[in-house]
Amino acid sequence: MSRITAYAFSFPGLAGGDIRLSEFAGRPLLIVNTASLCGFTPQYGGLQELWTEFHGRGLMIIGVPSNDFGGQEPGGPKEIAETAQQHYGVTFPIAGKVVVRGPNAHPFYKWAAEARPKEVPRWNFHKYLIGREGYISEVFAESVEPTDTRVKTAIARALGAGRRDQADAL
Repeated sequence: MSRITAYAFSFPGLAGGDIRLSEFAGRPLLIVNTASLCGFTPQYGGLQELWTEFHGRGLMIIGVPSNDFGGQEPGGPKEIAETAQQHYGVTFPIAGKVVVRGPNAHPFYKWAAEARPKEVPRWNFHKYLIGREGYISEVFAESVEPTDTRVKTAIARALGAGRRDQADAL
């Protein structure tokens, strides 16, 4: 397994600046490639539900807009924000639009493809759950709703992992 962790990467922020994953080191991350004009776009609502339920316990969610699949994210920051924040009430961070597959993919997505070559995004709303150690712990296809029991169980397990390890060390 690569010694580089997800915490080595950053995404451009939708509203400017950078979303540095290193700022969330030791916390589980759910990285989701998103699109505003996709049949799965209502998953923004489910992602917001996860954020509301788990953010206080340490989960970080980052939406990563991409126009890679069916040209379903044609707009710029204003249109993306309108869909995510105004229409679906998203309060978790949204990155600026990036490429998530192929030779021009964002470095995080190249790293993820190397780590899990059979579990790369095939459409919008593909989900990578990064564990506390910074490696991919679970991958959920676009068809798996964010509020699916499998997703919630994996998040709860990732959130609990650090606590048990720290308790065992005492």
